Amino acid sequence: MTAVASEPMTLWDRRYEEHILPVNRILDETQALRPESSVSYVDPVHDADQAKIVSLFSNVGTADASGFISAGEPDAITRLLGLQWQLGLRPEYIMPWNVHPWHTPGEANGRLQPAQITSGLKPLLRMLKVVPRASVIVAHGTEAHRLVEQLLKTENPLLWRRGFKVYKVKSLGGRAFAGSPERQHAHLEEIRAAYADAMARTGIAPTR
Repeated sequence: MTAVASEPMTLWDRRYEEHILPVNRILDETQALRPESSVSYVDPVHDADQAKIVSLFSNVGTADASGFISAGEPDAITRLLGLQWQLGLRPEYIMPWNVHPWHTPGEANGRLQPAQITSGLKPLLRMLKVVPRASVIVAHGTEAHRLVEQLLKTENPLLWRRGFKVYKVKSLGGRAFAGSPERQHAHLEEIRAAYADAMARTGIAPTR
C-alpha cells in the first residue's frame, strides 16, 4: 500500500505549540468575552519564554488576513521586518500585542476610543504575566502610548520587579509615514533607536 503524504503544518496549525500556547490561550479567553468578535493570534515564530521586548501596536485598520497580530498594512510589516533584520533582532525575543485585542469580523477598526483602549489593559497585564522575561514595551502609535500610560498607573508589582521600560514611538504605517522621505527616515531612525536600546537593556545580542 502506498503511503499518503501528510499535509505540511502551517503556522496557523502551530499556534498552540507549547512555546506560544499560554499567550494564545489568553487570546482565546479574551475572544470568548465578546463572542461576536474575533482576535488575532501571536505567530508561533515568537516564544513566550524567551521574549524580552513587547511590540505594542495601535491596531487601527483591518485584521491581518493571516489571522496573526501584525504591525499593520504590508508597508508597515516590511518596515518592521527590515528594522529587525538590520538590528539582528530575532522574532523569539519579541512578543507582538494589540492595544485592542478584538476585531469585528469584516470591519476595520477606526481610531480607538478611550473605553476601547482601557478595555485592552487587563488582557495586556494577563499576557505580561505569562511572558516572564519581558521587561520592555515599544509602544507604536497614539493608542499604544495611552495604554502604556494606563499600565504604568496601575503600579502592578510585576512592573517594578522587572524594572519595566517603555518607549513611545510612531506607528509603522498610516499618517506617520505619509510625509516627506526625510520625515519618514527620521521616524524609522527613532523606532530603530528604541529597539536597539531595548536590546542593549535586556541583554539581547545581535545575531548579525
